[in-house]
Amino acid sequence: MKYILLFFTSFVFAQQTQFVDFKSVNGQLKLNAAQKLVSGTVDYQFEVLKPIDTIKIDAKNMEFSHVQIDNKDVIFINTGKELQILNNFQKGENHLTFDYSVKPKQALYFVNIENTEVQIWTQGQGRYTSNWFPSFDDVNEKVIFSLGITYEAGYQVISNGILKEKKTDANLVHWQYQMENPMSSYLLMLAIGKYDKKELKAKSKIPLEYYFENKDADRFEPTYRYSKRIFDFLEKEIGVKYPWGIYREIPVRDFLYAGMENTTTTLFATRYVVDSIGFADRNYTNVDAHELAHHWFGDLITAESSTHHWLQEGFATYYAALAEREIYGDDFFYAKLYETAQQIKYASRTDTIPVLNAKASSLTFYEKGAWTLFVLHESIGDKAFKKAVKNYLKKYAYQTVNTQNFFDEIKKVSDFDLDKFQKTWLESTIFDTPTANALLSKNKAIQVRLEVDKLKKTPLAEKEEFFQNTLTSDVYETVKEAIVNQLETEKYDAKKALLLIALQTNNVQVRQAVAGSLSKIPEDFRTQYETLLEDKSYQTQEIALFYLWKNFPAHRTEYLEKSKHWIGFNDYNLHTLWLSLALSTPDYSADSEVLVKELISFSSTKYEATTRQNALEKLIAFKIINDQVLSNLVAATTHHMWQFSKYGRDTIRYLLKNSEMRASFERILSNLNPDEQFQLNRLLKE
Repeated sequence: MKYILLFFTSFVFAQQTQFVDFKSVNGQLKLNAAQKLVSGTVDYQFEVLKPIDTIKIDAKNMEFSHVQIDNKDVIFINTGKELQILNNFQKGENHLTFDYSVKPKQALYFVNIENTEVQIWTQGQGRYTSNWFPSFDDVNEKVIFSLGITYEAGYQVISNGILKEKKTDANLVHWQYQMENPMSSYLLMLAIGKYDKKELKAKSKIPLEYYFENKDADRFEPTYRYSKRIFDFLEKEIGVKYPWGIYREIPVRDFLYAGMENTTTTLFATRYVVDSIGFADRNYTNVDAHELAHHWFGDLITAESSTHHWLQEGFATYYAALAEREIYGDDFFYAKLYETAQQIKYASRTDTIPVLNAKASSLTFYEKGAWTLFVLHESIGDKAFKKAVKNYLKKYAYQTVNTQNFFDEIKKVSDFDLDKFQKTWLESTIFDTPTANALLSKNKAIQVRLEVDKLKKTPLAEKEEFFQNTLTSDVYETVKEAIVNQLETEKYDAKKALLLIALQTNNVQVRQAVAGSLSKIPEDFRTQYETLLEDKSYQTQEIALFYLWKNFPAHRTEYLEKSKHWIGFNDYNLHTLWLSLALSTPDYSADSEVLVKELISFSSTKYEATTRQNALEKLIAFKIINDQVLSNLVAATTHHMWQFSKYGRDTIRYLLKNSEMRASFERILSNLNPDEQFQLNRLLKE
């Protein structure tokens, strides 16, 4: 995952795993999108290891009936958080059956699409699968899952494992999925939507299924451009065959994170569904590789507690970097390591929590975890590292692990001083810059980058020639970007020549750095800056269009005519910007009411959260505000994506400082639905 999540194992549940071993579960489910309801029948097979009088299954806000052990009614307690079965359990095999229903408050989401169709998807990590399926929040309880799902025809229904059966009955279709090996409950998934798919096979013959919405058929190639190559590379690099029978990737709307490695099926955010131009700024490659790597590091072997969470996120981040190295080359790999090293060093000034701590930050678990593996890999050599990783995966397959388990395998292949290494990289918050720089300096581009960074406080006149030579060389693009960024605070006349050279590199990322470095564009640089509007980058075009419109009022109509048919990413970044600029340009359009209506519509629930926020930001920034805009802003506060709901709350707080805005919010209150009224009332009372 792209965001950190902590696993909490209660003392009580830790005790249960010593007494009871849940082996497998079969769930037969029905979903009602209109009522946002999940219901079904569940059959758990389990073994009692030691006599016990109560067994517990995590189950949030569920209703239960027909609870039986071995087909006999049994006494149970529903606490609202757990299903507790009371019985005189003796050693041996048993099976528990029950019916349940629930309206999940989280972990399973119903996303309406323009009121004509729905997407349903789950997110168990950090949200707990026990909100929609009675299961186990403790990662140490691994179970073989089999889910059958009945849903209306016309939709694809996907769950973990192999599709064993698909039966149609009238307007309903039953999909039966089966896992062959155990996994932690947080990896259980469900995705329902109107998808097409393309099927490929890996070199190892593993079936690969890549899903997409019909409207995105022309974006399939750039979205999944390197997906099969990543799969083949990781199988070879890790040295252990992909441990599950099939692999799928599915984009879902309004996803909470960048991606999630549910066993056999990665879900990822639709922001990564891109065309060939969007690929330059926002491609799926890293997320793709990261989530796939988790199928070994996280799914096959799972950290026993959050203290050892780096064994999942650090490994997935590192192997994703290796996959990108295979695709984009050494310079890309080292440049990325350099950037993350700078982030870690900066964070270490205030971050006092090391890698081996349950409360470590995501930067620490992910990036410092990856750096830890990079240093270890380089220190003991490729052959020893790969052998240790392979042995580690095979020894602990389908089990939980800790850091010592991994280091024990390293000790078998190397006499490297792991005690000192652990203190430096896992137990200290100080970043070992000398070691990092020594490893990074193996790359020539980083050698130049280090020289550039040393010149930050050097007067421009003294470094100008070096900058010119570097910008005209074939050094990697991030070095040139660093030069442009260093010029940002310099006076225009002094840096103009260097900016022109940077533009002449014709590198999309270097030119984008120029675009963002000049909020004030002098007239004698206008023509050169206007060329940025032609770049094959939606991000560059957005920056350039805004700054050109802002700096040169006399040319606004020209810029608006040029960009009037631009759309941009699938969040409509360019079109929503165009609408806001057109509405803010006097006498540009005779159809301003039509434009206002269109921009406001982008802020409505018809669209995904990223599109809605894009539109709301522009409406508010350009003071295009009416009751519908305010209603759409309040609707944001009830959204399941915390980033979007936080944006809604924070923006309303800001607007409420204005007495007229407060009166407007109070006026629309009665027209809102109950959830929206609740959120707005809270904000009005603050």
